Amino acid sequence: MPDFAHRRFALLISAGLLAIAAPLPALAAPDGDSVALARIIDEGMNRSEAMTTASALMDRIGARLTNSENHRKAESWAMDLLRQRGLANIHAEPFDFGVGWNLDSYAVAMVSPRALPLTAIPVAWSPPTAGTLQAPVVIAPMSREEHFAEWKGKLAGKIVLVSLPGQTSESKDPVFQRYTDADIAELDTYTKPVFDPDAAALQVRNRRFQGKLAAFLKAEGAVALVKMSYRDGKLVHGEGYDFQPGQTLALPAIELAQEDYRRLVRLAKTGPAPEIAITVAARYDESNLRAENVVAEIPGSDPKAGYVMAGAHFDSWIAGDGANDNGAGSITVLEAARLIAKLGVKPKRTIRFVLWSGEEQGLLGSRAYIDQHLASRPVDPSLKGIDSYIAWRNAFPITPKPEYGQLKAYFNMDNGSGRFRGIYSEGNLGAEKLLKEWLSPFDMLGADKLVVSKTGGTDHVFMQAIGLPGYQFIQDPLDYDSRVHHSNLDTVDHMRADDMRQAAVIMAGILWQAANSDKELPRAVLPTQPAPTDPFKVRDPAQ
Repeated sequence: MPDFAHRRFALLISAGLLAIAAPLPALAAPDGDSVALARIIDEGMNRSEAMTTASALMDRIGARLTNSENHRKAESWAMDLLRQRGLANIHAEPFDFGVGWNLDSYAVAMVSPRALPLTAIPVAWSPPTAGTLQAPVVIAPMSREEHFAEWKGKLAGKIVLVSLPGQTSESKDPVFQRYTDADIAELDTYTKPVFDPDAAALQVRNRRFQGKLAAFLKAEGAVALVKMSYRDGKLVHGEGYDFQPGQTLALPAIELAQEDYRRLVRLAKTGPAPEIAITVAARYDESNLRAENVVAEIPGSDPKAGYVMAGAHFDSWIAGDGANDNGAGSITVLEAARLIAKLGVKPKRTIRFVLWSGEEQGLLGSRAYIDQHLASRPVDPSLKGIDSYIAWRNAFPITPKPEYGQLKAYFNMDNGSGRFRGIYSEGNLGAEKLLKEWLSPFDMLGADKLVVSKTGGTDHVFMQAIGLPGYQFIQDPLDYDSRVHHSNLDTVDHMRADDMRQAAVIMAGILWQAANSDKELPRAVLPTQPAPTDPFKVRDPAQ
């Protein structure tokens, strides 16, 4: 923001505080309380607790893998914080998940032809080693079950490198980016729906491959599996999806940085196979197979007016501290709750805040909330985890529950810590006018855009999928997709304090207006079974 804009902003806030009963034209919201918005902006900009709260969560507690000890520690921390901030009805809502997995320590090193520490991470929910495991590597790329036959009888006693090494990448895209107006304009494109009835079965098959690969390697006498990171720059991630009891991976699995992986490949191709040593101290926990969402409220004055809600997923992967994915969203929700609670005034509608769990494994926490509160879809209860996620998206009919009509708006944050630039209207043209009204007090903060396109892959998606008004904010990308997302760089250093202050203020202000408005967001139609987009499609059987 230019210097003159900072001065204008400060004058507006001062005017709001000195003339508390007077209207503030620059901050006026058609259906909001302009004085309350001025107080929210003043508190959020001048006395923000976003970054100190972020450090308390990410620096002191760290990564929060779903159903891990660390996640439960973070839940208790968040609930204590919400109590301190004066919220009500604070509770955890459990849902079926799977095995807990706790990573205590690990080390991976090349021991021949020379000693060299390697940049690596265990795959989540893979088994520990019994002490240090040392063995030569073998390059055996396998991406389909048809590849297994080629490697029968060749893998005993080996650490198996299962990825194709490919070529060193040479990206010409910027690592760090803020949106220009032109960039945002490109997002203002209607997303045509696509329904492929065969896609779900293909996804399930692909998702199950890693478990089948690990079982094959174990049966062949291999001692560990190593796959290559999908980013260069010494970035690793450690995602894993085999967390159901009795279905965890059959042998230790490691993700290795591209640079280290290709070094091993080159050595194996030009001389004796290098040996590496792997030590993984990890613990499974089957004592509680249920994960939890954290829920809290600021009660409304009119119990018949329904509620509005804000949420972000609290779980993370294990490589970093889960700061941008999605500690940033979680901190913004917690800070927005603080800003509204500090007003000391009841909104008309209840404002509910939720920290979701299990998002990284298939939006499991938000889906469980939908199943419990909002609507049901006929899904085979024997399906778990990602398989259940895939089936749920394509299950009809959708049957609304009594609370379906009570949820008036949901706002989600899960695109890193970049500043808010506006809102995705998710193709609901009827909602754009009211969303624009609620955004208008924040034009001076740079959040003045509305685009029709959809966003995917996070917790508002299933609310949209059942016709409810769930929305996500347009955010500056920063280095989220290029480097930080799911990686070992996901630490507080990659959060932007000014952006976090702005996001929390806007989140709080939008919620306050939505909770007090006499208007409601128009809903999309209740989805019904779609027809295949391409009824003549013939799938390649090799896919």
